[in-house]
Amino acid sequence: MPFSAVLGYLGASEQADATRDAANASAAAQRDAARQAAEAAKFRPVGITTRYGTSNFQFDPSGYLSAAGYNVSPELKAYQDRLMGLTGGALDQAERAQQQYAPLQTAATGLFGLGQQYLAQSPEQVAAQYMSRQQDLLAPSRERQMAQLQNQLFQQGRGGLSVGATGMRPSGAAGLGATTPEMEAYYNAMAQQDAQLAANAQQAGQQNVAFGAGLFGTGAGMLGQYQAGQVGALSPFQTYLGTGQSIEEMGQQPLTLGAGLGGQAAAYGANAGKSLLTGGMSAALTQQAAGGFSPEAGLYNAFAESPQFKSGINKLFGFGKPYNQEPSTAYFIP
Repeated sequence: MPFSAVLGYLGASEQADATRDAANASAAAQRDAARQAAEAAKFRPVGITTRYGTSNFQFDPSGYLSAAGYNVSPELKAYQDRLMGLTGGALDQAERAQQQYAPLQTAATGLFGLGQQYLAQSPEQVAAQYMSRQQDLLAPSRERQMAQLQNQLFQQGRGGLSVGATGMRPSGAAGLGATTPEMEAYYNAMAQQDAQLAANAQQAGQQNVAFGAGLFGTGAGMLGQYQAGQVGALSPFQTYLGTGQSIEEMGQQPLTLGAGLGGQAAAYGANAGKSLLTGGMSAALTQQAAGGFSPEAGLYNAFAESPQFKSGINKLFGFGKPYNQEPSTAYFIP
């Protein structure tokens, strides 16, 4: 094997060793920078104690958060226990409310049914009923008045007297028939009375519809009161329970504050760790580039490539003759 090849192999080996050592050192430096960056970015909550409670945090052996909690102050805890004692009775009261307000629901149902009965008739039907009933009430008195009037006329001998007849009306209707002045006054009074009854009957029909609709409104109001009563019966329970929750939130404040401060610290540490990691990796790469150079490898390679060194070696070991002129176990360095 040519001696220059031996020197070249030695130089390459030295260079490979130097490159490997530099890479290992760079990797170790980068891992160390990464560990420092991770350490700086760890979540580190802050324990806080206020008038309302105390926070507590637990960490595992590796330094990571493993548990978190809080303790409500003794004063607030006592208030909370008393409130929780009241909630049971308030819930019992709310459960009885349905039975207590049941009559309102029954009354509302009855009003709905009654309103349907009133609205089942049209205003005209109600007016006709009104008119018929009023005339039935007036019939006896009208009959007595007629009998008295006829008796009076008979006694006066004027039963056959007939005056006051009128002709056909412009509409084609028949005019008034002839009779005595007393009878005419009697029938005119009846006509005026019937006209007033007709007006009252129309008004009664309208009032009947309005009254039926009012029954529905009243029933709906009672049903609303029934529902509102049950909802209102839950109000004490909700108030006690909500106040107890507010006390619990007051006791949670130290935990929230401590976690918030820890999160801010972790964010700041992450920024610092990022800078540390970036700088550490840059330094490791720079060190790797410098550490990867081997002076011995460069010296071997320089000797292997030097013509003067090759010539001196040939002369020193008697390698001056051409390799193919004389058999020998020696090698000629080209």
